Amino acid sequence: MTSSDGGRDAPDLTSLSPFTPFTHLTVPHSALYRDIMAAFLAAKERFAVHLRPEDVYAALSPERRPGEVEAVGKALDALVGWGNLRADPDTARVTAVEDFYRKRFIYQLTKAGEAAEEALAVYGDALGRRGALQAVALHDIVTQLRALLVLAAEDAPDPAKVHLALDALSSRFAALAENARAFMGSLQRTIDLHEIEVDDFLAYKDRLIQYLERFIQDLITLGGRIARLITELDECVEPLLRIAAAREAADASPGEAEYAEKAALDRWRGRWSGLGAWFRSEEGREAQARLLRGRALGAIPQLLAVVRVLNDRRSGRSDRSADFRTLARWFAEADGDDERHRLWRVAFGLYPARHLTIDADTLAARDATPVPPVTPWAAATPLRISPQLRRTGSYERRGKPRRVADRSAGRRRLAEIAARQNAEISAARERLVTDGETRLSELGELDPVAFGLFLQLLGDALATWRPGMTRTVATSNDGSMEIRLALLPGDTVAEIRTPHGTLRGPDHRVRIVDLTEVRGR
Repeated sequence: MTSSDGGRDAPDLTSLSPFTPFTHLTVPHSALYRDIMAAFLAAKERFAVHLRPEDVYAALSPERRPGEVEAVGKALDALVGWGNLRADPDTARVTAVEDFYRKRFIYQLTKAGEAAEEALAVYGDALGRRGALQAVALHDIVTQLRALLVLAAEDAPDPAKVHLALDALSSRFAALAENARAFMGSLQRTIDLHEIEVDDFLAYKDRLIQYLERFIQDLITLGGRIARLITELDECVEPLLRIAAAREAADASPGEAEYAEKAALDRWRGRWSGLGAWFRSEEGREAQARLLRGRALGAIPQLLAVVRVLNDRRSGRSDRSADFRTLARWFAEADGDDERHRLWRVAFGLYPARHLTIDADTLAARDATPVPPVTPWAAATPLRISPQLRRTGSYERRGKPRRVADRSAGRRRLAEIAARQNAEISAARERLVTDGETRLSELGELDPVAFGLFLQLLGDALATWRPGMTRTVATSNDGSMEIRLALLPGDTVAEIRTPHGTLRGPDHRVRIVDLTEVRGR
């Protein structure tokens, strides 16, 4: 791409593929190309527009720098061909006619090359992100929801305050959800570690378990509170969403104002729906906060299992990988293929199958001449396979398709089951609600449904209990019930009877409140 005057034509970027600037990532010497592009980005931050080959050569680190400047020049020419750089004649150093005909160029980033580097930087940041379980974000969400309740109670809420509160709530929730997803992914990679020093992993494991326990406690304490606030706001949040959408669409052009406001309102409704789905469970769907809590709780025994595996490896005990290595050595030392086939059958128990298909004729033949279960495979009657099955891999009976089944009776039955379950849960809530404080030993006998609900409430309360505490408060995950526990002096034991047995444990003072009835009143 040289002209007759010694200059170089810029590549026609319109004829290049939009992904051509990424070519330098998959070719030989890609590390050199990446270093050169990094040098141009560093020069751009210093407001340097053009670089000469010798400038790029000097900017490279000594340990990664090629032996000669000509190698950098060839790499620059390749980047020009891919559209990452642009080459212009370097006329500043021309002092004679002979210099004009020499290949002297200065290089600068193209728009496509700069965009490719920005995309690679975003990719690197996303790949290296580990995420975090942000307990502080839970407190911020509670604060913003309370602020929205105050604004909803006003006759004419300030649009700026409404928009700022909703925007802060959306930002904190989006950060919480994204960081939780990234953290659980990085946590799984940590659990899947195989080559790691035992002492380092044990130290990391202790810190990680403490971190998980602290977040789980905050999630149990604040998750129900957030769900309750969202439920209270459901009846009055629509005007606030409309105010925020109208403020966002205020700067739109006159012809697009109505469309922009409608699109903004749909976005805000989607964000509010996502917030509710994250913290509130519904029929047939668990809340994401509850799933996250279960995943975090399940990570603790998995971490301990990794510790056991590492200790087993350090002590020389056998594990699955060692078994497979031993089996591979036996295969290599076997005398022939017959021995290897025998070893394969003994190790994995993979034998030919006689039960690929069963039809009426097969069953009738077996009834006529039954085969004892102890009959060896080699001595049993062989299975006759249809030639069509051998040829096509499938066996289908041709004919009229089956009639569409009527599922209305099944749907009615499912609706009846759901109604019965809702009635049982409502009755269990009514059974557990206490008139003020009482003792656990005074709850009396509980039916299985009420006992299961009581165990969930008791587990949520005890999960927040820490040494030195004498009382605690917890809310169910759906925000429908609240339990208050207070420690009793002495060593009294409470007994809660059920049809399937008796639960015994230290007696406490307890108060259980149905929050749905409180909100209704």
